[in-house]
Amino acid sequence: MKNITNTKLAVSTSDWLKHLDNLLLFWDKKEAYATGKSDLFPTYRCNTGETFDINANPLPDEIVDALNSEDTKGLIELDKNFIRAHSRQTYAYGIAFHMTGKGKYLNLCKKGVDALLKAIDGNYGMCVTQTLSGKWDNARSDRTSQDLAYGLTGLGMYYFLTHDKTILHRIIQLKDYIFNAYLSDRRGYLMWLPKNNPKSEGEVQIVAQLDQLYAYMLMLTPCLPEPYKSVWKKDMKKIADILITHFYSEKYNMFWGTQNNMDRMQLGTDHTDFGHSVKTFWVILKVGQLLGEPFYVHFARPNIEKILKDAFIPRVTGSAIPGSWARRFDANNELDIDKEWWILAELDQAAEILSIHDPFFYDYLNETQKYWLEVMTDKKDGEIWHMVDGKTNEPVHRFPKIHNWKTSLHSFEHVLFSYMTAANFANENFHLYYALPEWETADQDNVAPYMFFANVVKVEKQKSDIQLELPDNNEVYKVTFNNLH
Repeated sequence: MKNITNTKLAVSTSDWLKHLDNLLLFWDKKEAYATGKSDLFPTYRCNTGETFDINANPLPDEIVDALNSEDTKGLIELDKNFIRAHSRQTYAYGIAFHMTGKGKYLNLCKKGVDALLKAIDGNYGMCVTQTLSGKWDNARSDRTSQDLAYGLTGLGMYYFLTHDKTILHRIIQLKDYIFNAYLSDRRGYLMWLPKNNPKSEGEVQIVAQLDQLYAYMLMLTPCLPEPYKSVWKKDMKKIADILITHFYSEKYNMFWGTQNNMDRMQLGTDHTDFGHSVKTFWVILKVGQLLGEPFYVHFARPNIEKILKDAFIPRVTGSAIPGSWARRFDANNELDIDKEWWILAELDQAAEILSIHDPFFYDYLNETQKYWLEVMTDKKDGEIWHMVDGKTNEPVHRFPKIHNWKTSLHSFEHVLFSYMTAANFANENFHLYYALPEWETADQDNVAPYMFFANVVKVEKQKSDIQLELPDNNEVYKVTFNNLH
């Protein structure tokens, strides 16, 4: 890697905590978590964070622009709320508690979990949409394995923080349903739709596999009791092998977004981009670390470095705009320099993972993290813009700030990764919070910094700042960590 800057920390842990405050400008307001006849948090709000009447004339400009643009087709369906959006928002409140210890955010996480439990459809997974009048979908055969994976994200974060065994049983039930209903032994991978649905034969999506690992398994497996932990580890290995065997292109050092359509196994097609590829690599790397399987680590680490090198766009000499990441190679093998929020988050997080053992990856991060804070962030109303024009570095307003595919997951995971790895780079301790049942005590064996490992320096029991609405007389623990790995 060439030396882009002197390897010093440009964005500190305190800067990341301030950035969390910016994100919460958008998510910590009554409009974000108010529910009506629908049990779910509202999927759609204005870019300012306000709710709006879906029958209003006119609708907010950003909604009108999205409805009228081919680029944003499918992002706006105003007559329903989406489980994946609700679950990701539930997860975000869990991250906010994890980083601040404020009981309000854990109570909001629990409120989100209660609605997710209502969405469970007996022995058939869970519903994935609810109309604004409160009617759940009932088309079981049309639910995708990806939607069900993200339904588990909010439940998983809540269990990670609280060790609530009632929620654990639901998590196990839902995960088992996904693997039983969607994993085809004949095909050798997870289907997009249930394998008994004839329409499933036409869809082979990388995200059907990848998001089982990403949305809940990496976060949860280390804190599961046996025998579930061993079963999940075997399934994680199975999915990692599927990803490499079915989707990896050695020629391009990329993962294809689909596996059975030659027209879509091309550069510039959906899901064949730096974001999905680097995310797949870093997820495989983390699987290897968790399982003690060096093959996965040795496969992923150098390939992540190659993608970072390809994706990085240096700062123009004399420019105030920091260096940044590109989205992908287009169909002509040219860099697409526009900025899509989640792709930038995944590239940062991949570099942050590698920085734990090689601090020179901060040569990239000192630029790209500043771009995230200075250009991608809405400083006035909070949260991250969906798309920024790579030429003007201005938001593209036909992409609303939130919609049924963009809520809070990537921005909150990004701030947590960035906070922890900044502390590690600076050789500082960092603090995270948990709310364990009264019969448990936080220690090295039962708490972890998200999907990482670290040394526990100190454990302090704290009185919650507000009454926690949890079932097990949970007590808040502030845990101080160092030596992230």
